[in-house]
Amino acid sequence: MKIHEYQAKEIFSRYRIPVTNEIVCYTVAEAVAAAEKLGLPVVVKAQVLVGGRGKAGGVKLARTAEEVPEMAGKILGMDIKGYTVEKILIAQGVKFSSEFYVGLTIDRNSKSVIFMASSEGGVEIEEVAKENPDAIHKFVIDPDLGMTPFLARKIAFALFSDFNLVKQGADMFQKLYRIFMDTDSSLVEINPLVITEDGKLLALDGKMNFDDNALFRQPEVEALNEPTEDERKEIDANEKGLTYIRLDGSIGCMVNGAGLAMATLDLIKYFGGEPANFLDIGGSSNPQKVIDAMNLILSDKNVKVVMINIFGGITRCDDVARGLIIALEKLKVEIPIVVRLSGTNSKEGLEILKQANLPIVETMSQAAQKAIELCAQN
Repeated sequence: MKIHEYQAKEIFSRYRIPVTNEIVCYTVAEAVAAAEKLGLPVVVKAQVLVGGRGKAGGVKLARTAEEVPEMAGKILGMDIKGYTVEKILIAQGVKFSSEFYVGLTIDRNSKSVIFMASSEGGVEIEEVAKENPDAIHKFVIDPDLGMTPFLARKIAFALFSDFNLVKQGADMFQKLYRIFMDTDSSLVEINPLVITEDGKLLALDGKMNFDDNALFRQPEVEALNEPTEDERKEIDANEKGLTYIRLDGSIGCMVNGAGLAMATLDLIKYFGGEPANFLDIGGSSNPQKVIDAMNLILSDKNVKVVMINIFGGITRCDDVARGLIIALEKLKVEIPIVVRLSGTNSKEGLEILKQANLPIVETMSQAAQKAIELCAQN
């Protein structure tokens, strides 16, 4: 789960991390009033749950009163990587001398939280990692010890030579780690972290992502969630016992078991096709799941063919077949369907499908190739 910059900085403020004075606005009139209250210059920032706002023109500095409504009007309604800007952040302009990057995330190799710091802030950290990886300092945090004062100072000394900044940095880094742990975050970033004219550290921007599996114990965080249409589908699918992730292809997939689902996607790609989704109906024998799954697949207008790949273990193939027939009757499916059933009660399931005149195949490879063939025809 992601949250907006202003929401992340509100959390920073609760932990007494210095942030800019700013106001969230939904209209040009609100932006003008906010600029009058904060004083010029101000920075007008698009609030969307995606990176690259600056490159897309979603961050502008307004030096005069006339520039505020002009820039606010341009940014509101702007499309940034498929996200429409519905609100903007009017932030007080700050003069600073240096920009840094600091962030915490989970490191799979060390199975610990890792703190990353770089003196090359203000740009996407991915670019720094690609072009100058040595500029990024990485510190593994022992899960038993946490962010000790010693480690916090060590990180601060890697960035700053001024001892006053080291003291500020060490305090800030301990607070960032506390935020990360308290909120079940998967990512906490300040980019850029700047040094102001009076020698103070200030979080000019903020980013936070959270572990979806921990939201049940983070009601305040969960309340900030603004799911996209695709994310709403994933949430709805999860409530119905399905695991669904939308992809960019045109072959809708319905499979039981995460491993078999991954293998199905790989096979489609191997034969030159493009899967439209990952969809695991799980191990239940409930026909309603098949109906819900088919509904989910058909909600994607890019889907031209549905490939159903079932290996019956706990899941009974005849139940899947019955659910599929009911789904087809209810939904009036007008696109081709390819079915491969194998395992528990597969004979019964195949017989049900034959009576309904549905195309069936014996192997996964045949199913993938048939689906790609039908997709090309449509």
